[in-house]
Amino acid sequence: MTWKKCILLVLAFCFPLAAPAQDYDGYAPETLLIDVPTANVLDKYQASFLTRSYADGSIMESLDFGVIPQINLGFSLAVYELVGNSDDIKVLNPDFQVKWKLFDGSLYLPAIAIGYDGRRYGYDRPSKEYMDDRKGGYITMTREIFTPGLNASAGVNLSDFDRHDVYFFLGASWRLAEWFSLAAEWDNINNMRDSRFNIGANAYITPSLVLSGAARRIGRGDENERILQLRYVTNF
Repeated sequence: MTWKKCILLVLAFCFPLAAPAQDYDGYAPETLLIDVPTANVLDKYQASFLTRSYADGSIMESLDFGVIPQINLGFSLAVYELVGNSDDIKVLNPDFQVKWKLFDGSLYLPAIAIGYDGRRYGYDRPSKEYMDDRKGGYITMTREIFTPGLNASAGVNLSDFDRHDVYFFLGASWRLAEWFSLAAEWDNINNMRDSRFNIGANAYITPSLVLSGAARRIGRGDENERILQLRYVTNF
């Protein structure tokens, strides 16, 4: 995939016809689709607790905080083979994330945020390497498109500052009901082999508690992965 095609995809995804806003007051902001970051942030004095269960019995806990208006800080810690019968549990290196919302968006322009996300997935014990690189530094744009409840996000990220490889990502979520939404994303777009297509669903048990299931790396054979996660947002 050429650079021009990737840029056209991002522009076509983020600047379609404007749609009227859909209001879900009191519901947890959607700061992350599956792996793709949105431009949304937690409000000041909000905290998000995200527990993700994924391949090889791994568990990742992520905590994010709204420390000052428009800026979120967080950290995450994963434990490999925590779930199951393994006697060789490994605590992986902790990571951190930060996001700064630069622009709230307007009738025709998307909301814009920049950030850094150090979370990585798919640890391989023999090679001591991760299957997925961290998101790294990124810029993301989000807006509602076409119909109420359908939100699109797109952006670019630089996973490794030493390699200078630039990646693109696209994603969308569709709120079909007050308590249910779907998500799809095309992540890590640089070449077709390394890109990832993920789909998922979210059930809002309460406005602050979200249960999600997703399939990652669809079409990648043995690399396909199913995840389950629980997210809780509260004030502090």
